[in-house]
Amino acid sequence: MKATIITIGDEILIGQIVDTNSVSIAKHLNAAGIVVREKLSIGDDRTQIIESVERALTGSNVVILTGGLGPTKDDITKKTLAEMFHSELVPDARVAEHVERMLTARGIEYNELNRSQSLVPACCTVLFNAHGTAPGMWFERDGRVVVSLPGVPFEMEHLMQDEVMPRLKARFALRQIVHRTMITAGLAESMLAEKIAPWENALPPYLKLAYLPSPGVVRLRLSAYEVEGESVAREIDRQFEALRRLIPYHVIGFERASMQELVHGILTQRGETLATAESCTGGAIAARFTAMPGASAYFLCGVVAYSNEAKSRVLGVPAEEIARWGAVSEQVARHMAEGARRISGADYAVATTGIAGPTGGSAEKPVGTVWIAVATPRGTQAILKQCGTDRGQIIDRASAFAIGLLRDCLEEEKAAE
Repeated sequence: MKATIITIGDEILIGQIVDTNSVSIAKHLNAAGIVVREKLSIGDDRTQIIESVERALTGSNVVILTGGLGPTKDDITKKTLAEMFHSELVPDARVAEHVERMLTARGIEYNELNRSQSLVPACCTVLFNAHGTAPGMWFERDGRVVVSLPGVPFEMEHLMQDEVMPRLKARFALRQIVHRTMITAGLAESMLAEKIAPWENALPPYLKLAYLPSPGVVRLRLSAYEVEGESVAREIDRQFEALRRLIPYHVIGFERASMQELVHGILTQRGETLATAESCTGGAIAARFTAMPGASAYFLCGVVAYSNEAKSRVLGVPAEEIARWGAVSEQVARHMAEGARRISGADYAVATTGIAGPTGGSAEKPVGTVWIAVATPRGTQAILKQCGTDRGQIIDRASAFAIGLLRDCLEEEKAAE
């Protein structure tokens, strides 16, 4: 079973809005065992809509469109589909009553434009939209299905869940798609691939491995398409267990697990506390921890010491050290971490100081240079990292490296006990 997703709207093509609908639709389809072979974004253009749908139907069993179902003249999807399926537009009494009731409750006049929302192609099955004024539409031709949904994300989501997916499952005999993702840290993608090559080469041919790198982590996704789900899921678990034995220290967890969640769990379990002292990361590390429920059990405070004066006055970094070594230096990073630990009374403190750019770099310390330190009950560790050239990327990577160093220190403290 294959599907194509088509999002319609000039606003998507000019970058005015971000297309989240196709992501949500793809998740629903994959969970049901339908392979998404293609995703397209097209403008509000009659010819383009017809050509895109017709082409998609040559390779897909299901085509799902979103967008272009509003009451204004620029929303042409419904009229275009009626033309494509050689059908006239007819009023639907249930939709008309719902639209009038909804608009009246909002204090909006029920005018001729709004009345047009109740018009639907005579040949379609109407998918009732309880959360908006534009109904969804289900068409069938030669054993294939075309579904048109409103572009408003929460309306589309309700229709996918309540109307589209139950109908697709009843209409087609679906086999499963199985995905599982292991999260690793501490090895760059190329180093990881080299280390696990024997394991990867021995995978059964029906299992596909994908490397998905992001700052601080590499996700390894095993996928099997259109299979008997239960037995394949067991095989994926067996393969990942073998991989865990191969790289035990580098496995964080599965699916959406993160390094900060791992550290969160360690600190919570041990009853130990944490503080942060950030310069170039601007509070991003503290934000990662405080975004998690339960962080108040261990997170004491975060200091954003952006200026040299703040580093000295708040964290106690000696001014002569800054003058001698520069704000971006191992010595200053160590003092920042130790100062944060001292003023907060935390068991651990992590600090960052670097050059996030785009200006401020030099030949000795180019943009992206970041010193990271972690102060612990047994001492302080510091590392130097080059985190790229883009400001957002530098902040993201430096935050990930800092939390990774904190995890290393926590593990070393445990081993030393």
